Amino acid sequence: MASTGAQASLKRRDSTLTRESDIMTITPLGAGSEVGRSCVFMTFKGKTIMFDCGIHPGFSGMAALPYFDEIDPSTIDVLLITHFHLDHAASLPYFLEKTTFKGRVFMTHATKAIYKLLLSDFVKVSKVSVEDMLFDEQDILRSMDKIEVIDFHQTLEVNGIRFWCYTAGHVLGAAMFMVDIAGVRVLYTGDYSREEDRHLRAAELPQFSPDVCIIEATYGVQLHQPRHIREKRFTDVVHSTVSQGGRVLIPAFALGRAQELLLILDEYWSNHPELHNVPIYYASPLAKRCMAVYQTYINAMNERIRTQFASSNPFDFKHISPLKSIEEFNDVGPSVVMASPGSLQSGLSRQLFDKWCAEKKNACLIPGYVIEGTLAKTIINEPKEVTLMNGLTAPLNMQVHYISFSAHADSAQTTTFLEELMPPNIILVHGEANEMGRLKQKLITHFTDRNTKLYTPKNCQSVEMPFNVEKMAKTIGKLAEQTPDNGENVSGLLVRKGFSYQIIAPDDLHVFSQLSTANVTQRITIPYSGAFGVIKHRLRQIYESVESVPDEESGVLTLRVHERVTVRQDSENHLSLQWTADPISDMVSDSVVALVLNASREMPKVVEEVKDEAVEEQKKSEKVVHALLLNLFGNVKYGEDGRLVITVDENVAYLDKQKGEVESENEGLKERVKVAFRRIQTAVKPIPVSGM
Repeated sequence: MASTGAQASLKRRDSTLTRESDIMTITPLGAGSEVGRSCVFMTFKGKTIMFDCGIHPGFSGMAALPYFDEIDPSTIDVLLITHFHLDHAASLPYFLEKTTFKGRVFMTHATKAIYKLLLSDFVKVSKVSVEDMLFDEQDILRSMDKIEVIDFHQTLEVNGIRFWCYTAGHVLGAAMFMVDIAGVRVLYTGDYSREEDRHLRAAELPQFSPDVCIIEATYGVQLHQPRHIREKRFTDVVHSTVSQGGRVLIPAFALGRAQELLLILDEYWSNHPELHNVPIYYASPLAKRCMAVYQTYINAMNERIRTQFASSNPFDFKHISPLKSIEEFNDVGPSVVMASPGSLQSGLSRQLFDKWCAEKKNACLIPGYVIEGTLAKTIINEPKEVTLMNGLTAPLNMQVHYISFSAHADSAQTTTFLEELMPPNIILVHGEANEMGRLKQKLITHFTDRNTKLYTPKNCQSVEMPFNVEKMAKTIGKLAEQTPDNGENVSGLLVRKGFSYQIIAPDDLHVFSQLSTANVTQRITIPYSGAFGVIKHRLRQIYESVESVPDEESGVLTLRVHERVTVRQDSENHLSLQWTADPISDMVSDSVVALVLNASREMPKVVEEVKDEAVEEQKKSEKVVHALLLNLFGNVKYGEDGRLVITVDENVAYLDKQKGEVESENEGLKERVKVAFRRIQTAVKPIPVSGM
């Protein structure tokens, strides 16, 4: 069962419990029961992913950042950015340049292009001290070199993590990311909208149902008005205000909703000639560059815009002029000014607000979601006074209208989207606590007949979900040509790539992987000046299969032990052994080496007749055992009680050869001697060919 709980730190911990890797942990570092500084940290199967890297528009300096101090950035494999809005991407230069992060970061082509423009403008208009600046223009440029791009529906894999993205609506380039780790899928929606507007497509429905869906809850249980009603309310307020000689301020971020509203205004002005003498300004230092980016990515927009673009550029507005600064603005008579930023915290929108807020005939039309702690949120409640940028207070007499064109899913869209996806686990983020709580209760009621789990974690509060993924290996190549019978063993090489396993025949290894097989041939020369017949005699007493064969090149007689190890006399004083390395051949070669060394020391004569063969065999066996132990441990002597005394690095072990018992205060040495003696006993007995 999944659980939530606050953690002191999410930094990676070493653990001997291998089953911990089956626990998926998802932790909001931002946007947990709040809107702003979106950042979600996820770990599973030893892999770490982070979604989004934003700031909180209501704060400044370090206080605006997600809770990065709760994690170790160096452990993150992949960072995925859904779109360019400040609350989803504005802390990226800081994270890439001023933390230990060394993973890879991805976003769509359009998002990367707009990210640079928006962040550069953010640095210029931020009214904070140098000490509170999170990053500068150079940090943004350096971060651009580290950002990689991904196309919609393109599947990439990084360190065993597979991921791809879908169109999210919301703004140009916005993406929903699907991540697959060991067969467990997680969908992170970011900000999304299932409603097609004047220039953007609606968010796609993923073709796969995820095991976990991390979804925005910005509007809670609220429902958007039908689009045509919102557009009429919007144009009615604008028309009414300018007809009375007033000025209309529309605070909106330079990219996103601004383009949507400009399309509405330009069309309305074209249909109302009486308004042609009233100027509309797009007041943003980024105005021209923003339009250039939008024209570049026409193919990423909806069918309506692409069809229109074939004959004329829909973003080449006839009734709208750019305005770079307030100094260029001739503030005479009625006008409509769309100015950034949308939060009214700084920049041109704040300058115009301070200038116009005291006059009743003016209007401020807020077209999108407003975040707690911002001036835009404050004036929606229509206070009598506001604090200006210079610290003085002024009466708020201008009309304030909130008509949301924010491309976020409302309650109906969220419910329908989840109903079609049917994820068993839902995590709500990016919503104020009260709204999110109400949406959670509504979804629990809606999905009451299903075993759906819903979570609304706060910042730094982890959600833990167990996923016991069965390991499955697929046979490919020659091994897959014939289906094995039930219970039949399949023999091949087990190859792992990421979290997938394959069984491959050795001959197919180079075809289906970047690996290849090879044999290691080992050769060793041993000093020996005795008769070669002695070695032959000794080997035949120990091994069942010892063949005398002439060497193919030199014609010299060689011995072939169990068709694995070749023994030949290179000179009067040396023997050589050669074999192809594998566990059994290595063991046989070790015993042959010990036998030769022992024979070299003792120089025994070949005995043709033995009176008591059992006694002689026992003596020879003990000598071989002693020689092998000497070869393995160095210092081996007989004790007074008949036991062998083995000394290694001042640690002593006593071996009773008759009983096979070992005594030692050092458990490691005791186990080594016991295993070695057991293997030597097996080696000195005749080995049947069938056992090989």
